[in-house]
Amino acid sequence: MTELAAAASVRRRRFAGILCVLGGVLTFSSSSSIVKWADTPGSAIAFWRMLLSALLWWIVLMALRSWRQRPFPNAATWRAMTPPGICFGLNITLFFTAITRTSIAHAEFITALSPLLLVPAGALLFGERTDRRALLWGLVSLAGLAIVLFSGGDQGSATVDGDLLVVAVVVMWVAYLLTSRRARATVDVIDFMATVMPIGFVVAAPLAAIISGDTIWTMSGKGWAAAALLSVLTGMLAHGLIAAAQSNVDVGTISILQVSQPALAVCWAYVLIDEEIRLAQVPGMVLVILGLVAFTVVSQRRASRAAAIVAADRHGELTGTVG
Repeated sequence: MTELAAAASVRRRRFAGILCVLGGVLTFSSSSSIVKWADTPGSAIAFWRMLLSALLWWIVLMALRSWRQRPFPNAATWRAMTPPGICFGLNITLFFTAITRTSIAHAEFITALSPLLLVPAGALLFGERTDRRALLWGLVSLAGLAIVLFSGGDQGSATVDGDLLVVAVVVMWVAYLLTSRRARATVDVIDFMATVMPIGFVVAAPLAAIISGDTIWTMSGKGWAAAALLSVLTGMLAHGLIAAAQSNVDVGTISILQVSQPALAVCWAYVLIDEEIRLAQVPGMVLVILGLVAFTVVSQRRASRAAAIVAADRHGELTGTVG
């Protein structure tokens, strides 16, 4: 292959990878609206979403074992995946519950700020150096979030309790990323997903039983449809697209593209559940996104120089939520 042909091949693979990232972000951004559209307790949907996703990933694993003699995850893999699996199950259950108690705009823009916790946590736990300029851009995002929250009123049934629950979701998401970073040093993508899903389900199941009670078994048709859609769209497709992109798209590009997720989620909310977007919130949304883009760029440059990419679990899931 000539040098020109090789360069063209790299460009094509990168373009395909970027399309995969965009597809993954678009899919992830729809999850909150799908949960709210179902008009069903979020924890009940989380129960079935986790169970069905676990079954689907194990079908993939069994097919690979049949075709390529791929071994099942060993005991060391299950031990390594237990902390991220617990965080994952808590994140999904709390997020789906919070979505029914606040607006999509509030939930998505609060969770989008997870990198502002992730970078300092990386410095504290892994000795990574942070750039003060990045933190200043983080303040811009916080100012934007304040505009989004305080100019929205009771838009989309937004409540203080629901917003506080979303803050707990952010803590669980950051914990998931930090623990999964350790696990991904020894666990590949297929084994990661095939273990994190059932472990997460074990956590989600009792929480769903406490919060939703018998609703788990008596969901409406929309509730069952939402659980099935999320199992395939986010539990399989979105994760698969992001993972497929990683070999051809750098983590910095992936994380910047993911910054668009809250804005896309607000658009989905408008289309699927007719949740209004107040004009006064738009400047705040713009500030959040611009601040996060700048924060990400500065953080990634410092991480590249230090050869320690902050929050770069090999899923590339650096912002947003697990849907």
